[in-house]
Amino acid sequence: MAGRLEGQHVVVTGGSRGIGEAIVETSLAEGARVSFLDVEAAAGRALVARLGAERLGFHEGDVRVSAEIDRAVAEARTRFGPVTALVNNAGRNSYADPVAMTEAQWDDVFSVDLKSAWLMARATLPDMLAARAGAILNIASIHADLTYAGMFPYAAAKSGLVGLTRSLALEVGPSQIRVNALSPGYTETALVTEFFERNDPQLREQVLAAHPMRRMAKPAEIAACAVFLISDAASFVTGANWRVDGGLGARFAG
Repeated sequence: MAGRLEGQHVVVTGGSRGIGEAIVETSLAEGARVSFLDVEAAAGRALVARLGAERLGFHEGDVRVSAEIDRAVAEARTRFGPVTALVNNAGRNSYADPVAMTEAQWDDVFSVDLKSAWLMARATLPDMLAARAGAILNIASIHADLTYAGMFPYAAAKSGLVGLTRSLALEVGPSQIRVNALSPGYTETALVTEFFERNDPQLREQVLAAHPMRRMAKPAEIAACAVFLISDAASFVTGANWRVDGGLGARFAG
């Protein structure tokens, strides 16, 4: 079904690469006007050059900094009108030691993976509240439910993001604004490539073997679920956390 986001203005964070890039592209294909934020200016400009600037705008900005968010959202609103949907996709991995980790390192992980979702919601919700309509989607992770050693404190941040999703859904539900989380499993992105490069070369094959479908997701497969959740096709879905992991979380350990 094409055109599920016709007439919508979708804002995506971390939209220059990986899952974010796929969400930007799929949202455009479904008829939306799309504004995306990223700290990677060259990648952002390259994406606009590839997809065209008629319904796409790039705004360089750091999602950890409220002033940069407010500026970017104001610019996006001026060009494409009130924001009708927000996808909080920006995130980072973490490979810290719980004893050696500094407070600054802890704060940086949570600023990107958790706090930024609130800052972005705070900046865009006034448009949705005024319209009494809208959708927010937080890209969490399978690590919100299942994790393993070596990625501290990533699971804590992503679990917090799912909790934020539930709380915010209750706060804005009476205004007909929906808030959901989407938790991808292993997806062929730069972050996952980075993870495998930090570990035993055989780990990738072990991970593939653990998947019931014997493969990882493509970013476009995650984006398809994301676009569904921000579209009117999911008009009665809110406060949910959709796991999109190819069945990995369904299997017994071993």
